[in-house]
Amino acid sequence: MTATSTTATEPLVRPRRSSAFRRGLQDWLPRIVLAPSFAVIVLFVYGFIIFTVYLSMTSSTLLPRFDFIGLGNYVKLFDLPNWWIALKNLAIFGSLYIVICCVLGLLLAILLDQKIRGEGVLRPIYLYPMALSFIVTGTAWKWFLDPGIGLDHTMHALGWTSFHFGWIKDREMAIYTVVIAAVWQSSGFVMAMFLAGLRGIDTEIMRAAQIDGAGPWQLYRRIIIPMLRPAFLSAFVVLAHMAIKSYDLVIALTNGGPGRATELPATFMYSYTFTRSQMAIGAASAVVMLMMVASIIVPYLYSELSTEREQ
Repeated sequence: MTATSTTATEPLVRPRRSSAFRRGLQDWLPRIVLAPSFAVIVLFVYGFIIFTVYLSMTSSTLLPRFDFIGLGNYVKLFDLPNWWIALKNLAIFGSLYIVICCVLGLLLAILLDQKIRGEGVLRPIYLYPMALSFIVTGTAWKWFLDPGIGLDHTMHALGWTSFHFGWIKDREMAIYTVVIAAVWQSSGFVMAMFLAGLRGIDTEIMRAAQIDGAGPWQLYRRIIIPMLRPAFLSAFVVLAHMAIKSYDLVIALTNGGPGRATELPATFMYSYTFTRSQMAIGAASAVVMLMMVASIIVPYLYSELSTEREQ
């Protein structure tokens, strides 16, 4: 009887063990597959962020040094006139870039939301600049704005000799050419964000407002635009992040000039790290830029997570 019962239960035990092993393997297999990528991200992103923070507190010049000197490089950084010029240019560029992109993107989204003919053609045309790299955009706008070969030269060739548009060569106006190029590239992306928000609004709400006598202006000002708050917030975070780390567009368009008229923190960081061989100062500026980005992204993520928890 005992031998018979043991033999009878063996086929039942083995499938259970096999199924438990399979479930364990299914649980661990994604972790095993993702572990190398996770390790690389930790090393080359967060590891080098920590390394940069440490370098900013050393006396590194051309090559890294590992002598800890505290926050002295940050004091030197904020004593440099060039750093304040970069911050001033960032304030001008960032504020105009964000505001104009949001306004223009909203207007384009409202236009396409009217179910106009040719929407399928206009939408990719507006989005096309975002498919280009900032290097291509900067180079194209550099040619277009160059008085010798671009718009100025073309207008003179057409007989409009009084026309003059030399902002790219003007110290006072050069930063606005960077704004023009950046807005041209990013406004279509912002339009797509707002268009998705407009298409997500319940039409019953708008119909009820129209029945109550709300005109188009009141409908957008009091109902539609306030409901686009998540899209506005997302656009602000993305554009602010892009403005702070803008480098390739400036290098291709003006190379930070004329003089230092278009220098931004990213170009400042590169020049002090690789051109002037002041690695510690460059690392300190990179850490300040990281803090700028974190001051925008961290509150946004916190608000999003808080909203999800409340739901």
